[in-house]
Amino acid sequence: MSSILKGINVLFVAGFGPVTTNPEESASLYKDILQLPLETIDGYDGYLHSQNIPGMKYFAVWPLDKVALSCFGSSEWPASLPVPQAWLEFEVDDIQSASDILKESGCNLLTCMQEEPWEQTVTRFLSPEGIIMAVSYTPFLRKASEPE
Repeated sequence: MSSILKGINVLFVAGFGPVTTNPEESASLYKDILQLPLETIDGYDGYLHSQNIPGMKYFAVWPLDKVALSCFGSSEWPASLPVPQAWLEFEVDDIQSASDILKESGCNLLTCMQEEPWEQTVTRFLSPEGIIMAVSYTPFLRKASEPE
């Protein structure tokens, strides 16, 4: 795959999904109506996810308060930033280099090289369209991509 960002080697789209301000309505659509095989995480209310949707590495319905918590350590999204409608993550060859390139390119990083509890390293920023974008290093997704 050719790089989407100059100087950053994108390996694959790691994940995508909507950001919701109404988890109940989103669950009704994605889980009940579309019948996607979505699972919950205990203690992480409103977050629905799956690695079992054909054509997707990872899909998740991410509540806005959880996005804010992950990016800012608070459940409130800053009023000074556009409210994101979706999130999109790219798995990259070198997370440190990708993070440096984004910073040097003037991207307003929301997180930089953040270690997540699920063993992912992620740098997040808002795209010009208001999408929560990320470059990431996600070992469990890389293993899933390796041929057997």
